[in-house]
Amino acid sequence: MTITDHLPALLEVSQLGVEFQTRGGVARVLDDVAFTVHRGETLGLVGESGCGKSMTALAMMRLIPTPPGRITSGRVMLDGRDLMTLSEPAMRKYRGNRISMIFQEPMTSLNPAYTVGDQIGEAIRLHQGLSAKAATHRAIEMLEAVGIPAAKTRVHEYPHQFSGGMRQRVMIAMALACKPDVLIADEPTTALDVTVQAQIFDLISELRERTGTAVVLITHDMGAIAEMADRVAVMYAGRIVEEGSVAEVLQSPMHPYTQGLIACAPGSRTADFGEPLTEIPGTVPSLLERGAGCSFADRCSHVQDRCRRQLPPETWLDAGRRHVLCWLHVPGARA
Repeated sequence: MTITDHLPALLEVSQLGVEFQTRGGVARVLDDVAFTVHRGETLGLVGESGCGKSMTALAMMRLIPTPPGRITSGRVMLDGRDLMTLSEPAMRKYRGNRISMIFQEPMTSLNPAYTVGDQIGEAIRLHQGLSAKAATHRAIEMLEAVGIPAAKTRVHEYPHQFSGGMRQRVMIAMALACKPDVLIADEPTTALDVTVQAQIFDLISELRERTGTAVVLITHDMGAIAEMADRVAVMYAGRIVEEGSVAEVLQSPMHPYTQGLIACAPGSRTADFGEPLTEIPGTVPSLLERGAGCSFADRCSHVQDRCRRQLPPETWLDAGRRHVLCWLHVPGARA
């Protein structure tokens, strides 16, 4: 048991549902998503592309494009306040201030027409009421904090004048400028080389330890989860199918999908060099055709008749610190 087990969660997401209206019908992209994060803790949200990780982040920030999408259910409690019940003007006071997000693509997230200093300073002026001069000074401090050299000069430069790794550092500076309680990092090292990836992860870890910010790290990289996260939630087809401490989940995965993800990761096998990696057979099902049972049933080597008929209940283990959504672990279940 960790010290956070005795403390109330800083962020509590419960029963979060999102659907999109498409030409083919209604696609339920998130279904009853729930997790908690404590102050100073990193939760890794992992799964294949299209499983709902980024959509979860956008829903938490209330950035789902409406239409065609809409949040259908759920609560996002931040320090006791439900963000889902706030008016849009009230939500703007939280977004970028108490809860911030690092988006996947810094070049498309940064405005090419404004200097990086103006873009960092905008949030500071909006949320902290500083003058333009004070906001620029704060922007310089943030650029220095994320390791950008010659920050006093570079604060006046434009995004195209920065490398991919440096643009990502600018995005981190923007996200942390107002010292948020929660930082959502959505694939923060996409398209960056391995050396820069390590630097970005080190930076996030250092800032988390220094400020106590809670981090939700969204990735498909199990290696990043092992290095960065305290706990991990595994997503599949819009649902969380397993959650627990990183050590528990990576060393003894319980859901067949989690087992497949770990087996797919480079370095997970003891096979001879050059032997192909294991793969999960089949593809993620269409969210328009989701049946009543487990969405992983058609790809699962342990599938039972009941799996296709009925969604399993959450099974909680280890005094409520770990749970799995699979009939294999439901006490007394029969096919």
